[in-house]
Amino acid sequence: MEFFRIKRDIPFMSWGKYTTAISLATFILSVFFLFSKGLNLGVDFTGGTVMEVGYSQTADLNRVRAVVAKLGMGDASVQNFGTSRDVLIRLPAKPEISSAQLSETVMAALRQDDSSVEMRRVEFVGPQVGKELVESGALALLVVSFGIVAYLAMRFEWKFGVAGIIANLHDVVIILGFFAFFQWEFSLTVLAAILAILGYSVNESVVIFDRIRENFRKMRKATVAQTIDNAITRTMSRTIITHGSTQMVVVSMLLFGGEALHYFALALTIGILFGIYSSVLVASPIIMLLGVTREDLVKPEKKKEETTEALP
Repeated sequence: MEFFRIKRDIPFMSWGKYTTAISLATFILSVFFLFSKGLNLGVDFTGGTVMEVGYSQTADLNRVRAVVAKLGMGDASVQNFGTSRDVLIRLPAKPEISSAQLSETVMAALRQDDSSVEMRRVEFVGPQVGKELVESGALALLVVSFGIVAYLAMRFEWKFGVAGIIANLHDVVIILGFFAFFQWEFSLTVLAAILAILGYSVNESVVIFDRIRENFRKMRKATVAQTIDNAITRTMSRTIITHGSTQMVVVSMLLFGGEALHYFALALTIGILFGIYSSVLVASPIIMLLGVTREDLVKPEKKKEETTEALP
């Protein structure tokens, strides 16, 4: 399905050195912020108390935040959960007070402010559980990365696998860099978004790689750069339609999904934008840098040897 067709190939590969330099600079900046500022890990990873409370009318989140802040917990997370009357409060662990006492103190302050508030549930996340989640999340990223490399190497060629994983890790590190720089809360939902972006980005890379392989078979006299430029240009219509539709849904979640989905949708928004960029302007130049040739994907045709029968 195409809404439009680009007649002349766009010279993407002639911009390769510039886009690679931009990507490298962005990658280095993201790594710098990760080491200098670090991630603002949520209660899921650091441990703490999660409370769900309910009000008889629409909850005033700013008022709830003010009550919690007066208790010296300004770093607590307050957001709607489910309906506008349900509120989810995430309290970081306090070494000087137990989780049970912490939840009772907060609940007492909320009841003093509004007597209609009710406790729906309370959960305690220990630091050991948070540590295990960090390790499990890192392991999940590692396993997915190796799986992507293996898949691309088997389906295409090892150079495509290397280019694909570099482009995908480029997206992941940049998302993490944004969260480190702005100190947005990094929770399990954000980790889920990053894993989703890995799969989403590799899908875009596979589409382009597949068209490159097809072009190597058809465009026998074209150079490698011309072959890749044609492949990317021919997939532009599909890319704009697919990613435009997906981004509309994600932006809707970002604007109207509430605080519970805010950082999840934010991570997806950043990841989709950089996923398109990396598939076109990071992975493809790396393939050329690794020296991909037509012979890597298309086996040369063997000439049939003519046999002649000996005359008697």
